[in-house]
Amino acid sequence: MTIDIGLRLARGRAAQNRNLIGEAAAPRVRLAWPWLIAGLAVCAVMLGLRWALPFNVDVSWWLIVGERVFDGQRLYLDILETNPPMAGSIYFLGVALARATGLRPEAVTIALMLALMTASLGLTWWLLRDSKLPGRPAAGALAVWAVALLGILPMYDFGQREHLALLFLMPALAVLIRRAGNEPVSTVAIVIAGVSAAVTMSFKPYFALGVGAAILAATLQARQWRILVAPENWIAGVLVVAYAAWIYVSFPAYFTLIYPVVRDVYLLLAAPWLALALSGATMLWLAAVFAVLLLQRRHKPDAAVTVLLATSFGFAVAFFVQRKGWGYHAYPMVALSLMALGYAVAVVDPATARVRIAASLAAVAILASACVWFNASVDIRKLEAAVAKLGPHPKIMLLGGAATIAHPLVRDVGGIWVSRQEAFLIREIVRRARQEQSFDAVTSARLDRHVATERDGLVADFRASSPDVVLVDNRDSDWGAWAQADPELAQLLKPYALVQTIDGIDILTRMP
Repeated sequence: MTIDIGLRLARGRAAQNRNLIGEAAAPRVRLAWPWLIAGLAVCAVMLGLRWALPFNVDVSWWLIVGERVFDGQRLYLDILETNPPMAGSIYFLGVALARATGLRPEAVTIALMLALMTASLGLTWWLLRDSKLPGRPAAGALAVWAVALLGILPMYDFGQREHLALLFLMPALAVLIRRAGNEPVSTVAIVIAGVSAAVTMSFKPYFALGVGAAILAATLQARQWRILVAPENWIAGVLVVAYAAWIYVSFPAYFTLIYPVVRDVYLLLAAPWLALALSGATMLWLAAVFAVLLLQRRHKPDAAVTVLLATSFGFAVAFFVQRKGWGYHAYPMVALSLMALGYAVAVVDPATARVRIAASLAAVAILASACVWFNASVDIRKLEAAVAKLGPHPKIMLLGGAATIAHPLVRDVGGIWVSRQEAFLIREIVRRARQEQSFDAVTSARLDRHVATERDGLVADFRASSPDVVLVDNRDSDWGAWAQADPELAQLLKPYALVQTIDGIDILTRMP
């Protein structure tokens, strides 16, 4: 009887425990559904934008570069590009898979970007899964926010190098957040972080500013100077040096032909400091940073907020150092500041509901404003429609320095790009620089040589390809007059007739 009573009591306690567990678990399940639905909605918007927005100009160009490389042309010799080889990595893979599957490279590249985003967020979650971060209970909301920042915020700049760099950097930031919180880091995590940081810095040297700021912030937050020489930092350093050595051996023309152009010409393209300081990107970044600091003013500095804000600051310095003011240059700093803001909202004391609601609305408002700012694409639909009527698969050349005129137009109309470079930037940059400043005789002669080299390449490509369509940019420049003033170019253009002028851009077609 004693045993029977004991069994009954045990069964009763077990049933009671199951009920308690069920009651405790039920709210979590109910709370998960809203974020799952929100996540699906964000993904739907992200996919809809890929269909609705035009393909990015530089991504379209890099697909052309990839196709030419696979066809046997030499990067930096037959194809002129100022970025290091890593810049074309994902696009080259997209071209290779497209050729293997018969799909459009654009579709494959978008799929690769989405897969990379999924892998980046998955690795970041895995690296932080057992951390002691205060924001862990809000993991669902933070996941949705991260997808919005990585998948929607880029808008027209989706797939740009800065977008790629941030996707690759996320796992390294997860490890640095653990370091900042004095949490253990596994050997696997160390390797992942080292490779993650190395790939990020390989896209552009400027990105070392973001990585370095994150390392320094983690060091100061944890008060552990050893983080400065953590194993993942050595891994990243060795890989970047090896990558630079590989470029030197495999692509010597990058240093002998491309670097002098970047040094002498490309750096002349610089926006005024005041314009950068007052740009929409800077204002959005400052608004997000101010909101984070306001929310955190009464709290002990959080490891995640510290690392994210510091990384954002490093990329903001990179934005100013590059001095172009272009949208995609600003993407990492704005995205990371908003990521820090989302986390800061998540760790607000639940008792202060009004503060959390106000902060959430502010974060969404900044995100919406940033989306509008990053959607600064050029509308070339009229031009594209006019070119498409001139015949299938036309060979196209642009006389102009604005790459957005010809890309992605060439690919959208099924055309063939016959120039060795994306656009004739050298003459355009030098022309504008001479309007704003004067140069000494030595510098001026050097610039003239660069312009002459670019012009000779244009003529050589023209003679070799006999383009079917020539687009002449007279909207913001004088390319038509310049070409007619050059006897050789004027002779090459004689067989061409003006079809139409759209927004200052002449469409010339070769007469039969």
